[in-house]
Amino acid sequence: MQLGFVSAILPELSLDEVLAFAREADYDCVEVMCWPPSRAERRYAGVTHLDVTSPGSAVFEQAARLVQKHGVALSGLGFYPNPLDPQPEVAQAAVAHLERIIDAAPHLGLARVNTFVGRDWRLSIDDNWPRFLATWRPLVERAERAGVRIGIENCPMFFTRDEWPGGKNLAISPTIWRRMFADIPSLHFGLNFDPSHCIWQQMDYLKPLREFRDRLVHIHAKDARLDRDRLDQVGLLAHPNEYHTPKLPGLGDVDWGRFFSVLTEVGYTGPVCVEVEDRAYEGSLDDRKRALRQSATFLRNYIPH
Repeated sequence: MQLGFVSAILPELSLDEVLAFAREADYDCVEVMCWPPSRAERRYAGVTHLDVTSPGSAVFEQAARLVQKHGVALSGLGFYPNPLDPQPEVAQAAVAHLERIIDAAPHLGLARVNTFVGRDWRLSIDDNWPRFLATWRPLVERAERAGVRIGIENCPMFFTRDEWPGGKNLAISPTIWRRMFADIPSLHFGLNFDPSHCIWQQMDYLKPLREFRDRLVHIHAKDARLDRDRLDQVGLLAHPNEYHTPKLPGLGDVDWGRFFSVLTEVGYTGPVCVEVEDRAYEGSLDDRKRALRQSATFLRNYIPH
């Protein structure tokens, strides 16, 4: 396995600076954010460390030079929009940019693209399904032609209260993953698995590693702390942010020893990238760098050089 981090937490740095810091902080790789240049509409979005909209091959050649310069690999290309947004123009823009990213990956020698499936949060899962298939079957076929595996993160994407309980991502549970992979059986379609999202949903985060071992494309290392006292007061129907808190690895409820034990048992050998969403470490750039250093120190217990 390779230890990395998600570049979204360092939006003010260039790719050169991100990779330099990764080398200094003892990381092997970086999941590089590839949003189209724009204003961010939510935390951790809108970050462009690699602009795949730039014409020609210069941007890819520059990225390759920086990878060689710093000795830090790219674990994959990241873009996390809502391809099933109820506004057609929003969904179409997301899909078009995702297509650009899939096409860009081979130019960088990469075989992973990470994203969200998306969802119209106003509708049930069943009512979303025809549109999911119409959108994602062509995307997976495109990924197959490019030799790219798509890793879908299991984050429910709750950002505002009017999205609860639907969220903006269908791919939130093993039941839905089974249905997704039955309807789109290609192994180029898999998971960017994050155990923290199972914590607050009170689901087992180890069983999926075994059942979906062939679908593990990429791993996010993020922890979460469930506030049982608060949950006793507000109940599961309250907005999730009322009773859980994203944390750095080792500061929440994930048993990382068991997690890595199962990862090794199922034969996973790919990237494990720290995703910092811990507000206690977001006061400044120095705080966010400290979060990444602390996470590397902790996770090197399980991912040695």
